Amino acid sequence: MRLKSISFYLLLSILFITVYPACKTKKAIPGSENENIETVETTDEDMEWLKKLLGEDGDKTDTNKTPERPRYNHSATLLTDIIHTELKVSFDIPKAHLLGKATIEAKPYFYATDSLILDAKGFDIHEIALLGAKNAKQNLNYKYDGRQLRIGLDKVYRKEEKYKVYIDYTAKPNDLNEQGSAAITSAKGLYFIDPLGEDPDKPTQIWTQGETEANSCWFPTFDKPNEKMLHDLHITVEDKYKTLSNGLLISSKKNKDGSRTDHWKMDMPNTPYLVMMAIGEYTVVKDKWRNIAVDYYVEPEYGPYAKNIFGTTPEMLEFFSEILGVNFPWQKYSQVVVRDYVSGAMENTSASVFGEFMHQTPAEMLDGDYEDIIAHELFHQWFGDLVTCESWANLPLNESFATYSEYLWREHKHGRDEADLQ
Repeated sequence: MRLKSISFYLLLSILFITVYPACKTKKAIPGSENENIETVETTDEDMEWLKKLLGEDGDKTDTNKTPERPRYNHSATLLTDIIHTELKVSFDIPKAHLLGKATIEAKPYFYATDSLILDAKGFDIHEIALLGAKNAKQNLNYKYDGRQLRIGLDKVYRKEEKYKVYIDYTAKPNDLNEQGSAAITSAKGLYFIDPLGEDPDKPTQIWTQGETEANSCWFPTFDKPNEKMLHDLHITVEDKYKTLSNGLLISSKKNKDGSRTDHWKMDMPNTPYLVMMAIGEYTVVKDKWRNIAVDYYVEPEYGPYAKNIFGTTPEMLEFFSEILGVNFPWQKYSQVVVRDYVSGAMENTSASVFGEFMHQTPAEMLDGDYEDIIAHELFHQWFGDLVTCESWANLPLNESFATYSEYLWREHKHGRDEADLQ
């Protein structure tokens, strides 16, 4: 994840907010140039702990007697291990609905269990069944409170026993009341841009934003960072649209009704919040690094400038692979620009999303480019995607590594003075 601009004090704020996410009172950072701007949100409990830690005058009272922290951000408890998720999705675009069919292959993580608990926010559930031999269906009982789906299995499954559950559902993200944050202003997971085609200056698009736990607004999963799975995504759209998802495009099939179904396959472990899709009338500009496809998805008028905007990506891939000693780990790398994005950019595995500010002509790029953000999201492909945090409290590590990459890239490409200036 990358905001459009980050100051030192904002980085401190992000770190503090991540460790202490609840808010009651707002405190500015004393002595900063933004002293009058509300930058950090804390609870009264947090402030009491800080006073005990630092003393009222801001000096630490006793380094050998650190008071107990008010809360501990532990990893989520894993009851079930999702091995593979297959999603078949189509859309009622005017209604901003996703029509989904999910097949989830899973097994108990450790202890035997007779149930499957999934995050699933704001769905209409049509059918839930156990899939047996030749995909024969056996209906299952379930309880659903609008946020979590508790499915009763047909028996008690032990640690290595696998099973498949089929879920037919409709996701309605615009009906949700999910709260965003300073970094990501909305948390409804799935976004329909100009779905009625009423804005002549805005294309119709569909895209997703999963961090932190928003992907469960469009498909059922265990929406925690310490879960990883394989997945296949079958996207059915009008033939005029291009699609993008994680992994590789395995097939593209035209249907009798004039639509088209694209099959994207992610055959490497991927955490649920990094699953993505983007749909729109894009021009796809092809590039390459070694034997890896590197693609740039831009609106047609920016097609001639796509390599001006993103063209340093292959060189970054080479540089980061060499300096880290680990080659870029994924099957391909794509970058897509979307309208009305709810943040700056996002490092979905093998397919990063960027806000429309990335659309620039060469003349506009004379005033400044966005190499830093391209480097930032690319470095996340190692730190955040390949190595994933166990708890959301670890997110500052993801962002710190990615922000450091901006310095490394500037030093490599433009020299030490440019890096130090940044």
